[in-house]
Amino acid sequence: MSALPAPALDADETLHSTPRTYRFSEPLPLACGAALADYELVVETYGELDANRANAVLVCHALNASHHVAGIDANGERGWWDNMVGPGKAVDTRRFFVIGVNNLGSCFGSTGPRSLNPATGKPYGADFPLVTVEDWVDAQARLLDAMGIEKLAVVMGGSLGGMQALSWSIRYPQRVAHCAVIASTPRLSAQNIAFNDVARTAILSDPDFHGGNYYAHGVVPARGLRVARMIGHITYLSDDSLAEKFGRELRALASGAPADGYGYSFGVEFEIESYLRYQGEKFSRYFDANTYLLITKALDYFDPAGRHGGDLAAALAPARASFLVASFTTDWRFSPQRSREIVQALVANGRAVSYAEIDAPHGHDAFLLEDPRYHLVVRNWFEVIADAIADAARARPPAPATVDLRGLAV
Repeated sequence: MSALPAPALDADETLHSTPRTYRFSEPLPLACGAALADYELVVETYGELDANRANAVLVCHALNASHHVAGIDANGERGWWDNMVGPGKAVDTRRFFVIGVNNLGSCFGSTGPRSLNPATGKPYGADFPLVTVEDWVDAQARLLDAMGIEKLAVVMGGSLGGMQALSWSIRYPQRVAHCAVIASTPRLSAQNIAFNDVARTAILSDPDFHGGNYYAHGVVPARGLRVARMIGHITYLSDDSLAEKFGRELRALASGAPADGYGYSFGVEFEIESYLRYQGEKFSRYFDANTYLLITKALDYFDPAGRHGGDLAAALAPARASFLVASFTTDWRFSPQRSREIVQALVANGRAVSYAEIDAPHGHDAFLLEDPRYHLVVRNWFEVIADAIADAARARPPAPATVDLRGLAV
């Protein structure tokens, strides 16, 4: 079998990639005790897999992202990390083969609550099993098996994606050469779990939720989703970034009240209120409520050190990769202190680790933005890896080209 051609490039080297679906019939055991069979994973790839299959980079997505990491899709939408991944960018697709996979339980094509349950012929809804970070990693490992990729040059992710990258280094240490954990944490704080619970309660309390089976009623718990997104969005931004963008600015009111006066109403008067309502409304139109519940629970449960009496060094002892860990000074959701805990545990195990704590005003969302210092750190780290792969390729003959990167049933 031969590999598919690389995604098309415009004259300005803009990527255009088509998603592919991989189907799996063998049941996937889940941490909750259930198993998921006949499931699908949607994938996008960028760049070309080299002859030795040594330049693969797995990008793990965060809460509301997907397989569409880079380039422009059929709807004209840019990938969620397009400023990071692409030709000539920090993760250079002229040198690396980048894989974006949509996780189980999501609402962007992979099997999730909106998918039909083969046992009933109806959407899973509330019956979709609870999935964990570890379950996602196991499913991704099966995907790589299907693609014929034995070892990753790099596994990387930010936020929840960073948790997956960290889990990869523990669960499949022989399959990961390098690991990038960005704006992430080895476990959520009680405050973070509390924010997630309030967001979930907003969804569960929506009269249109119908116990998670709202599909059958032809409705969406949009009010709950809007509030959940508003709560989450506040935590992704820093106080400084909110002050700089919105301050205490008032909007011109429909009543004709001046923008610098007060309407003394419970409507949308402040610019920050308008912004949050807009973000909540947009989110409720494209994201699935059951998916939100599942993914935030996966966030809550992630705690590799919990199985080792809270000893993170013991939890990370199996890791064999070299690491890049990056954090942002104003990220109070996943603070630099959490990243430093990861670094200290890796150092205690004698692992090679580079750490960057970047002074950026944007809060948790900084990992998605194009900060030159941040991107330079990532670029330099990846260039060293790319050079090492090129040197190794010159020293050994290529492996037979037997990988098939098309979506397939396995």
